[in-house]
Amino acid sequence: MSSRRTVLSADLKERHVNMMAFSACIGFGLFLQSGKIIYIAGPGLAIVAIVLASSVMWSVIACLGEMTALFPVQGPLFEFPGRFIDEAVGYATGWITWFAWVVILAAEILAVAQLWKFRFDEAYLRDVGYPDERLGWSTESYSPAVWVFIFLILIGVINLLPVRQYGQLEYFFGVIKIMFISLLIVFNVIVSAIQLVPHTNHFWTWNKPWGFAAEKFVVHPSSEAGTVLTGDGGKFLALWTAVVASLFSFVGFETIAITAPENRDLEKHETIKLATKKLTLRITILYILGTFVGGLNVPYDDPNLVNIQINSIRAGQNSIFVLAAVRNHIRIWPSIFNGFFIFSATTSGINALYNSSRLLHALASIPEAWPVWFQNTRRRLERTTDRGVPLGTVTVSWCVGLIAFLAIKPFPSVVLGRITNNAVVSELICYTVICLSYIVFYHRIKEAANDPSLENRSAFNRDDKQYPYRTKGQLFRAYYGFIFCILLILFNNWRAFYPPFSVPDFIASYIGIVVFFTLIAAYHVKSDGWNPLKWKRNASMQLQRPPPKVVVPGRRRGQLVFPNPKRTMLDEDNAKALVSFLWGWIK
Repeated sequence: MSSRRTVLSADLKERHVNMMAFSACIGFGLFLQSGKIIYIAGPGLAIVAIVLASSVMWSVIACLGEMTALFPVQGPLFEFPGRFIDEAVGYATGWITWFAWVVILAAEILAVAQLWKFRFDEAYLRDVGYPDERLGWSTESYSPAVWVFIFLILIGVINLLPVRQYGQLEYFFGVIKIMFISLLIVFNVIVSAIQLVPHTNHFWTWNKPWGFAAEKFVVHPSSEAGTVLTGDGGKFLALWTAVVASLFSFVGFETIAITAPENRDLEKHETIKLATKKLTLRITILYILGTFVGGLNVPYDDPNLVNIQINSIRAGQNSIFVLAAVRNHIRIWPSIFNGFFIFSATTSGINALYNSSRLLHALASIPEAWPVWFQNTRRRLERTTDRGVPLGTVTVSWCVGLIAFLAIKPFPSVVLGRITNNAVVSELICYTVICLSYIVFYHRIKEAANDPSLENRSAFNRDDKQYPYRTKGQLFRAYYGFIFCILLILFNNWRAFYPPFSVPDFIASYIGIVVFFTLIAAYHVKSDGWNPLKWKRNASMQLQRPPPKVVVPGRRRGQLVFPNPKRTMLDEDNAKALVSFLWGWIK
């Protein structure tokens, strides 16, 4: 191992980045959270919640993607806020995002431990007419600590691989996930079509006594004194709660930007642009279709969905996809589905450790982000192996993931729910800051494009053909994402204010806000002293470090341009262009 090397290896291809981000988003969220969302809001309103959560992702990822495509910096999640808002805001964003990702790592491991407790209640099986008296795994009696230990070791070992091999493995995992989810959607469509258990029509879960939206919303389902809300007000609050629950499923799309220092030639491959667009389409389509088809086969008041507390996550028997198979008397597949959920949560945990280690490595490269007495530790964390693996940051992030041993507590599902809620709030703070950074960035590059003193001012012109990545209406989307994320942060757990008041839930939901502003204040005290009136904004507005990336005209990817437009698609050059275009979006 080299003691001087501090740089990462730029060995990832566009397809690796695509699947790494996709794998990060598809953990246990789609498989376990979709049933919770349908229970909270009803089958139709659940789809509306998914669309709204997707719109937040769509806005934030485009902001982050455009800035990173122009400036592929290390640690973009905190570099851009530090550059365009304030250094203290950037550093605070970096630390809370790093902690959010190690918390997500622990949450994925906790979910794995829960999924091994796969066992249906025998009374439920009798009620739905399942052909077997029992359905479950013999592993339910094992201590959760066993699974936490095994899967933590597995996740740690995979993250020690050189990034090229790691990327190949993640690509393999991502392809498996896409294929499985696609087949899962087809499975539910077929089950709904053939109706092994006859119903009045194919949309029976959308009709009375159920409906498009849930008829009532229970504020505290875990409490005997839970308040029941009905009417339009209840539906709105159910929708809002479902949007917050949906957002955890989308956390991970920023992986595209985190991989920037390890991407290969961005000018040639336009990795950020294509990966951003592909991920948005894939995640949105799969989540909407998955939630829709799941809601066709399981009513929102199914006992196993009702038993899902809003602030907890249970095992595979609470998955709407497993319930669809059980309610239609299908053997074997429920166990196969649960096994895949374990695989999915594990691969997302692998990606969570990757993201947290790269964020910590990026922070380690900035002396100002650390207290004076931690500088020796910072220099050690900055080092990488000869193959570019940041061994120190991988180890530290992995060690924090040991909080997953909370699974041995009597109520790990509640602990898991609070942990994931805290991580979502931290990520929402990061997304809010990213949108605000883009708003400042947009106006800054607009000034630079009109500055005659800059030799490379054309690189900042969003209308220029060599500008790497732009989307129409992006400034509006940045404001939309900024406002929506603030509202989600403030009202992410409005139920905590509803009696009976829960101190643990309140702390888990809002402690991240306090920590964020405390960190900002601490950095200003460090640089400007204790008097808040003397604190100064420190934003470099730097546009030349690194130099802006441009795309050579005629080498743009993701756009269909026929070399011979006057000829048909059967022309050899036109056919090659069409195949290249389709392959670029499919792979």
